[in-house]
Amino acid sequence: MAKWGQGDPRWIVEERADATNVNNWHWTERDATSWSKRKLKEVLEGLVVEGEAGRCEIGDLKHVEGEASCNSRKGKLIFFYEWNLRLSWKGTVKESGEKHKGSVEIPNLSEENEVDDTEINVSKKKGEGDVLKELMRTEGTTKVREALRDYLKALKTEFTLGMILPTKAAVGQELATERKPSGSPVQDSVTPQALDMVGVKIPTVRIHMREVFNSPADELYSIFTKKELVQKFSKCPAVIEAEKGGKLQMFEGCVSGEYTELVPSQRLVLKWRCRSWPEEHYATVALTFQDLAAQSELELECKGVPVSHEESTRQCWKKQYFEEIHLLLQQSKDSME
Repeated sequence: MAKWGQGDPRWIVEERADATNVNNWHWTERDATSWSKRKLKEVLEGLVVEGEAGRCEIGDLKHVEGEASCNSRKGKLIFFYEWNLRLSWKGTVKESGEKHKGSVEIPNLSEENEVDDTEINVSKKKGEGDVLKELMRTEGTTKVREALRDYLKALKTEFTLGMILPTKAAVGQELATERKPSGSPVQDSVTPQALDMVGVKIPTVRIHMREVFNSPADELYSIFTKKELVQKFSKCPAVIEAEKGGKLQMFEGCVSGEYTELVPSQRLVLKWRCRSWPEEHYATVALTFQDLAAQSELELECKGVPVSHEESTRQCWKKQYFEEIHLLLQQSKDSME
């Protein structure tokens, strides 16, 4: 038997806040299926393909079947994913102005094959317009492969953040890391005293966005606080307890948190997190509503976003919240006319 203090360090609990999976020795597994479905939708839908023949755009991810997961063992990450995907596309011939549409099928995206070797099949509905099919088969396939690489990169970085836990010695080094400002986001200090830390000590950034909606402020406020409206724009079951301390869960559990401040028609403050973030780490989201005649402006400040999740968080608010709310408001307007 080893003397006290001289045992295998893989089994010794260090003085760490999480106190779990010391030195990353034990097997851990995280299901990436739901996260992957949303990410594949994000990177593939809306891709534009242009050439001399015309212009095409990839539409909905019509079919997505498969699963994905990530395992951690002895400090190494092991990925498993297998997907069968089908996308729609539509396009316009440059010379004639004719419109055509078809589909893109990816029968086996998996870790067994490189993206460049993954089969991608392009088809078109009957009729002329083969020039567009050829455009999609060449330029379109290239863009689809790029998007698949983006998904895999995110799977191996964004989704896995927190799976390989730092040892006590590494924590100090991470906290000392500084990130140079890029673009408009405001960089939070990464010193231990200034970090916005809730549970996990990581470098964070602050995201600031503004969006104008064709609705009064009170109506827009309701879209964030009434369960039936949240479920309409998110297209998923949701848990909405719009009161101080009330729970929030959306997008099949990919987003969760709680309401911490509610000023009807004026302001909401949320404790908010994405499931792929480090365990127990939350951002503080402040939503401010302001009337602008027949419109309203929504100001978003999201403080405490993990540095490596900055862009995905911004895209989440832009595509999953703002764009879907615009669509909901337009549908409501159309139904009244």
